[in-house]
Amino acid sequence: MNPTAICFGEILWDVFPDGRKIGGAPLNVALKLQNFNITTSIISRIGDDLNGEIILDYIQEHQISTDYIQIDSKYKTGEVIVFLNNDGGATYNITYPVAWDKIELTSALRKIVVDADIFIFGSLASRDVQSKNTLINLLNNANFKVYDVNLRKPHYTLEGVLEFMILADFIKFNDEEIEEICILLNLKTASLEEQIMEVASYTNTTQICVTLGCKGAVLFIENNFYYNNGFTVNVVDTVGSGDSFLAGLISQLFLKKAPQQSLDYGCAVGAIVASKKGANPEILDFEINSILKQ
Repeated sequence: MNPTAICFGEILWDVFPDGRKIGGAPLNVALKLQNFNITTSIISRIGDDLNGEIILDYIQEHQISTDYIQIDSKYKTGEVIVFLNNDGGATYNITYPVAWDKIELTSALRKIVVDADIFIFGSLASRDVQSKNTLINLLNNANFKVYDVNLRKPHYTLEGVLEFMILADFIKFNDEEIEEICILLNLKTASLEEQIMEVASYTNTTQICVTLGCKGAVLFIENNFYYNNGFTVNVVDTVGSGDSFLAGLISQLFLKKAPQQSLDYGCAVGAIVASKKGANPEILDFEINSILKQ
């Protein structure tokens, strides 16, 4: 039987200068996990509007259950205005409040979380007290908890990030995020490895990953470090590449692949997504196998 995963948080429209695409980090991760043989559901909330209807249809087309996506009659489906620089890097203007800020706790949500092998969440969905309280309740029922830190100013507090870091079994940062956290915690570190070990000690977390953009990623598991130096691609935009990396990495770890093999796979998936437009382009097996040969 395939492992099962739950992704919690935002579903929204990424609005680019030349069009829009369906996204949100939890949905991006869920779509890729489903492709990588992890049976995945998503917990979120959308507005009772056309934007929400289109999202539901899209998710159903990708064979992911919409049973745990709530409909809000007051708040609209979320949107993010995406700004791209000349290198394809993205910054975001995230609308607030919207439907996914108001996810309500139900017995059905508790049950599906208890039954799942993996529970994946990020910082953004905790910016509103309603969804944050629901998230904390579900974390108390979850098995293996994966925290994608994914800081988006001004939508987080240090106290909130620390609370979730301590609750997590696996933490994923990018290099800027872990540096910011170490500075805020006044952790004295001289290298990335020291940053990782200090955070691991502070949070009592034995599995940490740090992405390094085009330079790859570092994975820390049970006091061992694993490295990937990145793959060469022509970057179109980086939207969703970190989410796809995480899905690739976690899927392989839960399919019992070795840490180095899992890290390489995640980096390959993230690189391929960065070479295409939008957060959820189609990825074919031969593309992954080809880039892994670099």
